[in-house]
Amino acid sequence: MIKILTVIGARPQIIKASALGRAIRDTYNKEIEEIILHTGQHYDDNMSDTFFREMDISQPDYNLNVGSESHGKQTALMIEGIERIAVLEKPAAMVVYGDTNSTLAAAIAATKLNIPLVHIEAGLRSFNKNMPEEINRIICDHCSTLLFTPTLAGYNNLLREGFNQDNEAPFNINKPGIFHCGDVMYDNTLYFSDVAEATSGIMDKLNLQGKEFLLMTLHRNNNTDDPARLNAILETINEISLYEQIPVIFPIHPRTSISLDAAKPLLLKRLKENPLFKIIPPVSFLEMILLEKKMLDDTHRFGWSAKRSIFSA
Repeated sequence: MIKILTVIGARPQIIKASALGRAIRDTYNKEIEEIILHTGQHYDDNMSDTFFREMDISQPDYNLNVGSESHGKQTALMIEGIERIAVLEKPAAMVVYGDTNSTLAAAIAATKLNIPLVHIEAGLRSFNKNMPEEINRIICDHCSTLLFTPTLAGYNNLLREGFNQDNEAPFNINKPGIFHCGDVMYDNTLYFSDVAEATSGIMDKLNLQGKEFLLMTLHRNNNTDDPARLNAILETINEISLYEQIPVIFPIHPRTSISLDAAKPLLLKRLKENPLFKIIPPVSFLEMILLEKKMLDDTHRFGWSAKRSIFSA
């Protein structure tokens, strides 16, 4: 049996890992043993534990409980913990997702231990190296033995960076294999769509049944940690809401909430004075799927463009 060590740390990674875990559990449980290591990068229950329960994902075998730290300290703690577990478990490969500090730490730990690294969501680029995530993506890709990209653009990015599409197995870090395979997040959205429709009461809770609304997320640190950018984004969306008389549903990320409380209390007061601007706690994956689905349904019905109806930053 092949043993793999899956490293996750943020809620999108938990969601994405559920697709692979489901395939292993349902089809390959006699061939593959999956060990799950949670770095604890997201420590809020709404940002982590809820997703394990809601999506029927096995609880992590290990949790490093790193929590929120500076980039350097957080990554260092993760590298130490991942290395310790990897030495103990001796996996045949380490699997990572996306571009977080957990991804970067696992890539470094795996490379130093000569453990083949599998990067799911490889090749994605913003072409902005001021973003910490961009550095994480690039380093992880160039540490990987198997790279699975969700888009053709990502695949072409890898080719431009020197990856060879003609490499043949057996693959290794010096002769990696690259594959355009599709998006595991889209797979999960389809898989859980009917479940969300049947079980989530978010539409009734927010009094949105049959209503047109905008859905907004705001969590990137270059937006939340820059007071001018944060102010410009939220003031603009608030003005649109008031001008169009349309509700804005804003599940607020903990980072954004802290920034608003500390740097923009007057802006937060104005947002709360707008009865159409609904600031709510982070929602579950099923709730987000349903909000996205109903928002798109409503925009088509009311003649709105889908691009005009969702804002994520």
